Amino acid sequence: MPPIIRIENLHYTYQREGRAVSALGGVDLTIEQGEYIVLLGHNGSGKSTLAKHLNALLLPTTGDVWVKTWNTRVSAHLRDIRSTVGMVFQHPDNQIVASIVEEDVAFGPENLGVPRPEILRRVDWALDSVEMQQYRQRAAHQLSGGQKQRICIAGVLAMQPDVLVLDEATAMLDPLGRSEVLAIVRRLNREQGVTIVAVTHFMREAVDADRVVILDQGRIALAGPPREIFQQVDRLRSLHLDAPHVSELAIALRRRFPAFPANLLTPAEVADAVIGYCQARTGEAGRQGEDAPGKPLVNPPISNPPISPSPHPLISLDHVAYWYMRGTPLEVQAVSDITLDVRRGEIVGVIGHTGSGKSTAIQHLNGLLRPHAGKAVILGIDLNAPEIDLRALRRRVGLVFQLPEAQLFEQFVGDDVAYGPRKLGLSREEVRARVRQAMETVGLPFEEFKDRLTFTLSGGQMRRAALAGVLALQPEVLVLDEPTAGLDPEARRQLMRHILALHDQGMTLIIVSHNMEELAEVCDRLYVISDGRTVMTGTPGQVFNRAAELRPLGLDAPDVTLIADRLKAAGWLPPESEIYKLPQAVEAIGAVLAALTHA
Repeated sequence: MPPIIRIENLHYTYQREGRAVSALGGVDLTIEQGEYIVLLGHNGSGKSTLAKHLNALLLPTTGDVWVKTWNTRVSAHLRDIRSTVGMVFQHPDNQIVASIVEEDVAFGPENLGVPRPEILRRVDWALDSVEMQQYRQRAAHQLSGGQKQRICIAGVLAMQPDVLVLDEATAMLDPLGRSEVLAIVRRLNREQGVTIVAVTHFMREAVDADRVVILDQGRIALAGPPREIFQQVDRLRSLHLDAPHVSELAIALRRRFPAFPANLLTPAEVADAVIGYCQARTGEAGRQGEDAPGKPLVNPPISNPPISPSPHPLISLDHVAYWYMRGTPLEVQAVSDITLDVRRGEIVGVIGHTGSGKSTAIQHLNGLLRPHAGKAVILGIDLNAPEIDLRALRRRVGLVFQLPEAQLFEQFVGDDVAYGPRKLGLSREEVRARVRQAMETVGLPFEEFKDRLTFTLSGGQMRRAALAGVLALQPEVLVLDEPTAGLDPEARRQLMRHILALHDQGMTLIIVSHNMEELAEVCDRLYVISDGRTVMTGTPGQVFNRAAELRPLGLDAPDVTLIADRLKAAGWLPPESEIYKLPQAVEAIGAVLAALTHA
């Protein structure tokens, strides 16, 4: 069977600020029908540019792209090519075209001339596939970022393409939503033969792929099956990427215990390998408890113990409720019972499923929203009081939004960062000093970036520029909504280093994220929000130790915690052990294996 997509010596050059910038520099790639390919690479490596060539959104500067028998350069074949190759973009607002959800999902099939009864069937199927049936009559602009992304995926699925291209399509989803979408994608691939090309920065999303293709500086730097690729940890880091923690754990154990397999990709594989290693040396099923090896943990009912307020909180939300479009027929309650407090100098993480109310809750932290019920006291200011200086509050509590593009509005980077200080009425010299300090703090050298056009920045640079604009106000508290979403591993590390450096200088941090490993590394405490309510709080160890309770909430624990849970159930780790970081897992599991090896 001939390949469904064939790329030959593909070069592509952007025109940026009057100069030519090479994005792709000689890519050769063949994609077979029914194949599942994952494209990896750091920000700016050319992944999205390559993906846009697959359905002729971009045309080669030189070289050719063939879809079936059609060359993308031939405009007469555009309809055939775009019916064959469906694409879901990174940012959902770029793809939603209708005001009502079901109308947006129906838009593609309608334009393909599909009969109305078939359109209705496809819309039902697509909404069911992404778990969004209950939102079909909702206004699209009222959805959360993750919910919008599901609608975009449903809209492409409704066109039933032969090839589905996902350009960071899961970046804004919660862990359960991400796994559900990936399950849909795998099912389409395996049961219906849909060819999948997925661009992602989540290493674990590449585990089920047939082939991983890694781009660097517009060229293919590495390609092969996941088990082969993720063994090359040093090579991946040189490409500004990471291996999944699962692979790194297996490799670390292999270094100490040569009989331990290293080419493992999932938590279940590592747990089973550890159990097998232990049993081979002892003949025992386990050491603690009566559970059989690998027996799944039973999900206990979710417990919601009362949340005790911290002494002397800097920020306090007490049973806060808020409605959007209150008093209209479109009224929606976004949060119903949010209790949260933050002490000075803490790093507090907020997690929750897509649409749980996280973003609504944190918009109370600097007075962008004021509670309709309950009480919010921010830096000693009661938001329920009729006369408060919200401008002064917002100077003290900085908020970096989920999408940096929504926060950048000036033409030049320096002007955007300077906007806040100028509004404070500061002198020209002080504004310049603040802008310089803020940009240098986030790793954007002042002289190099102050005159750059904001729209020419990469995703990671936009995130840092938005952060600099908030830091220029010199806030006491910094609230970050998904600060690293959509960034490659190296850009995530750089941004988190800058953020933690601010904490070292005394700033209080509140971080909303779906990246469990990231929060596990940096947070003092976590709050879990579900369906508009605070349902759990504690240290990362306390929260992630309740992984079975997190799953029904659309969340998950770090992979190393899932491995530890399997080993606890099998009796090879003590039930009270808290493992949520990679070094903890290496140490705890390594100690068990060492004791058996030297016994």
